[in-house]
Amino acid sequence: MESTSTPPAEAQDSRRAQMLTAAAELIAERGLARTRIADVAARVGASPALVVYYFDTKENLLIAALRESETGFYAAAESLLRSQASLRERIETLVRLTFTEESQGEVQGQWGLWFDLWNEAFRHPQVAADRRALDEQWRGLIARIVRAGIEEGDVPPETDVDTFAVTWAALLDGLSVQVALSDPTVTADRAMRISLDFAHRELGLA
Repeated sequence: MESTSTPPAEAQDSRRAQMLTAAAELIAERGLARTRIADVAARVGASPALVVYYFDTKENLLIAALRESETGFYAAAESLLRSQASLRERIETLVRLTFTEESQGEVQGQWGLWFDLWNEAFRHPQVAADRRALDEQWRGLIARIVRAGIEEGDVPPETDVDTFAVTWAALLDGLSVQVALSDPTVTADRAMRISLDFAHRELGLA
């Protein structure tokens, strides 16, 4: 059995990353309720006590796994956005990344993690606070892109950036749920068209 005594920092980081990957995969496959600390430990060849040492609870493990996956998403998004000159291209990139089955840096079944996060956030204040932080990061990225468009003269200066960011993020998230659940009426292609049409119209890009 693996010891829970404090290992060197580099080994700690590596072990923690392995556990996050395993947790993300298991929760996406089974859901949080059916994922046990012991399951995560078994997948990485560690003891359950070591997983508890790093994360304490399943809820903490869920939040950490989702944050890790989101880090990959934002790294991919930022890299693409830096290479694109026009606001239209940047908007299309966000839409494509949102509705791509598996965006760069995301775990398989990423939306399964979000479904469980929303469920837990409804009942646990700390999880709710983490959910708010993740949503603020998403809306903040959208707002930053639109403000850059205003500075570059592509968007009318009177545009209410915060309202657009809140509305468009909600539209993207809502459509993503339908796509993730394989709704035959809301295909990924249709969701992308709806999202782009809305953004182009609201930002004066139509």
